[in-house]
Amino acid sequence: MALQIMKIVANVTTTVATTPDTQRFFYNTTSLITGATTLTIDAADFFDDTGATVTTLPTLNTDNSYFNVYVNGVLQMQDLSTYTPGATGVGELAFDVPAATSLLLNTPIVVEVVNFTPSSSSTIET
Repeated sequence: MALQIMKIVANVTTTVATTPDTQRFFYNTTSLITGATTLTIDAADFFDDTGATVTTLPTLNTDNSYFNVYVNGVLQMQDLSTYTPGATGVGELAFDVPAATSLLLNTPIVVEVVNFTPSSSSTIET
């Protein structure tokens, strides 16, 4: 008999699910802000979708998350924002307001945090 490679033959079906967990945090500016400056918003200055005061900004899952910042309903460039998760006094959003730009009193700033929880299951048919 000739030499041959021996291998396992299996029929496998894999199902992958990626479940997003979206949280939104809202803030209204409390004064006129004129650039160039950095607006730093503490976790406790945000409120959530129910109107409740926020005490902690969520952690971003490594390689399975992102955050967006909207100013007056317009998505902003990622490099203008620095997001730091954590509780009051630690968690914050630092938003760079460029020169020759201003944010009026009560301008809404929204932070959207999306974390994904991937899962998979495989079934081996014999």
